Amino acid sequence: MRSSSEKPLAIFSPLHCFLSYFDGSNSYSGDKSSFAEHVSALNFTSVASSSSARESGFAPLGKTPSAFGKPPRSGCGSRTPQVAYSATPSSAVSGQAGASVLVAIVEGRGLARGEIGMASLDVRSPQILLSQFPDNTTYTKVSSRPLGVGRRFLGDCLCSVRRIAFEFWPRGPVFIWVQNLILPAVLPGYYCLAAVAALLKYLEFLQNAVYAPKSLKVLFQGSEKTLMIDSSSAQSLELLVNAQDCRSQHTLFGVLNHTKTPGGSRRLRSNLLEPLTDVGTINMRLDCVEELLRDEELFFGLQSVISRFLDTEQLLSALVQIPKQDTVKASESKITNLIYLKHTLELVEPLKVTKCRTPLFKAYRDSLGDSRFGTILERIGTVINDDARYLRGCLNMRTQKCYAVKSNINEFLDIARRTYTEIVDDIAGMIAQLAEKYSLPLKTSFSSARGFFIQMNTDCSLLPRAPLPSEFIKITKTKSTYSFTSADLIKMNERCQESLREIYHMTYMVVCQLLSEVYEHIHCLYKLSDVVSMVDMLLAFAHACTLSDYVRPEFTDTLAVKQGWHPILEKISAERPVANDTYIAEGSNFVLVTGPNMSGKSTYLKQIALCQIMAQIGSFVPAQYSSFRITEQIFTRISTDDDMESNASTFMKEMKEIAYILHNANDRSLILIDELGRGTSTEEGIGICFAVCEYLLGLKAFTLFATHFLELCQLDVFFPNVENLHFEVEHASRSPRGREAITYTYRLAKGHTEEKNYGIQAAEASSLPQSIISEAKAIRAQVTRQMLERQNQNSSPETTRRRAVYRLATRLLQTARNSQLDAESLRLYLKGLKISFEADFLKSNVGMAEPTEG
Repeated sequence: MRSSSEKPLAIFSPLHCFLSYFDGSNSYSGDKSSFAEHVSALNFTSVASSSSARESGFAPLGKTPSAFGKPPRSGCGSRTPQVAYSATPSSAVSGQAGASVLVAIVEGRGLARGEIGMASLDVRSPQILLSQFPDNTTYTKVSSRPLGVGRRFLGDCLCSVRRIAFEFWPRGPVFIWVQNLILPAVLPGYYCLAAVAALLKYLEFLQNAVYAPKSLKVLFQGSEKTLMIDSSSAQSLELLVNAQDCRSQHTLFGVLNHTKTPGGSRRLRSNLLEPLTDVGTINMRLDCVEELLRDEELFFGLQSVISRFLDTEQLLSALVQIPKQDTVKASESKITNLIYLKHTLELVEPLKVTKCRTPLFKAYRDSLGDSRFGTILERIGTVINDDARYLRGCLNMRTQKCYAVKSNINEFLDIARRTYTEIVDDIAGMIAQLAEKYSLPLKTSFSSARGFFIQMNTDCSLLPRAPLPSEFIKITKTKSTYSFTSADLIKMNERCQESLREIYHMTYMVVCQLLSEVYEHIHCLYKLSDVVSMVDMLLAFAHACTLSDYVRPEFTDTLAVKQGWHPILEKISAERPVANDTYIAEGSNFVLVTGPNMSGKSTYLKQIALCQIMAQIGSFVPAQYSSFRITEQIFTRISTDDDMESNASTFMKEMKEIAYILHNANDRSLILIDELGRGTSTEEGIGICFAVCEYLLGLKAFTLFATHFLELCQLDVFFPNVENLHFEVEHASRSPRGREAITYTYRLAKGHTEEKNYGIQAAEASSLPQSIISEAKAIRAQVTRQMLERQNQNSSPETTRRRAVYRLATRLLQTARNSQLDAESLRLYLKGLKISFEADFLKSNVGMAEPTEG
């Protein structure tokens, strides 16, 4: 036990989080619209800084208990959280009947905006449930399953997160608090770790107790009906960040990101990290993409409207925030947002009248028929000028803000605007007089930082050779343009700013009155932002198809890709990458891939995963034909880096990642493992790989296993569902320097590789001394000879026959489940299966005595 007086509760202040404590027996699972209506029923407790609560209007629910620690140090008083007790006192928590759950929620900021981390702890049972997922402002992915509470309740909690203005907790303390409690594979999930760190610290002060290291059971769960991709796999597959250059756009996100709005870009990012697993929803998206590709008028019509939308989610967030003080900056911002709102609502009608046929597009169009859009726009029209609109350029927007409100609504506002107009006219007249006085081609320019200033182009032949007149000050030159001002112009700018402040203040009062009348209808903007972001993403998918020959995927119980290629590699290379076929089914669900170094094994593994992700987000895929089995998890073991943060070597990191895969994989997983066991000795590496392969073969997961251990290729003798594939290479004539050249074809073929000494050949290409190369070849030949003496490479005829029967049975099952062939086509297909089966049986009889004629 630790005393609660050791550290003040102000340690929570750097965390942008929201915690709630409720009795599990009263957990809310309904779909009510108001979060406040159910606070008492949930025995709700929140943690927020006092200053943040006051600023946002989020009043604390109770007093700060004095037992929570010493008074904060100077300068930290505003960060001391206000902690409210529920109906059940904290001292009685341990004596409650029924489960009591503590929940912590963290929301990302900046580039990580929309990333949600959640952690829940059942106080009665020492188990922590973690979840981290990308989402948007409508919180469409908030799941009722992980925490056992209603979707709307959690959505309201998450919306409240934005009202509590915390700073992020530094990465170090979070890691220190949870390094003994969390599974290694979860460590990169910073936001769920931040949530659990806050949760454990809060529990320490709530119950004056801590948990022993490595004593809590930890589970990680994503959102409902989505494919789970751990952070290590997302990095290895380069979904969002390029492995070589974090600023590069050579990622799957860069390939598909043809969105026109910030909301669409965030939606795409969210879907790439958590693709769908619901076939119906995926097919509805694919129907939309297909319609966009067939109907050019629909595609360009929607794109022209969507491209004019601003960041609807950010606009909504700014509109509902009420500033604590009426500053000039706050006033100007609110006026700007109202103009943006008018601009956005005027685009609803053009978006709604677009003709479409697919059910999803029709549903979106119907949702835009909400009468509240018209109500808000009509109410805005009674106060705001019809020609007030969003324009590019700071001077254009300043003019729009000044004259946004109609005349005769506020008499003092009209007077202030006339004064501002006169000042602007005087500035233009003064600059015209200066141009005439000095015979210079002067023109009036404006910037948000300098206000009005004078510009002059130096390419004009009328320029004098003498220096500029002394009246001009603050002279700067950019390329061929002089920029300067004068003392009189500075004074007139100050008068202009004073007039602007008056205009903004009086306009702000009118705008606030208007917004107070439309707040009750503002919820329709959540629906609008959802529609805009989704349509924008679907347009991006269609756009990507126009740049390459993508095909619509099908969903069966088989992963079959004909002539598929790597989408990111296509963007990097000048020509299309070499395409390969892929076939993984229940009867051949474990594929061993061999081949020389640099032959394309790792690229091929990543290609399969990227195509699977593209298919499950509703995008077409780079192939001539593609069929996928819906997968619930993608696991990869590809990276070769060590991990200094967790003090793990390359081999230890391999073992941790493969342990995570073995503990969490199931029969609906897609597993990609690249060269496991290379961080230790050859004998141990082969042993570990063989044992791991045997375990994975029992899971019935779709597994691709790339390796240099050719001994593993003998697995197909013992397991009929193992398939051996290899990448072919071609040998050229010896070069003048006496070295044999290898040409990589990047073509995939059946069987294991027959290449020998390809590692030595790669070393030779790196200019190692010839003496070392010769010695290596001699040792390699001796070791190979000894291994061949102990190894029987030929399988028995009985094994071959069993394998043929197994494959025939699985093909027949697959045909019965998925075939849509007509009777004649089905007859031909079955005849082909029979011929193939008979051929396999003939192979098994090779070497046996032929029957004698009698």
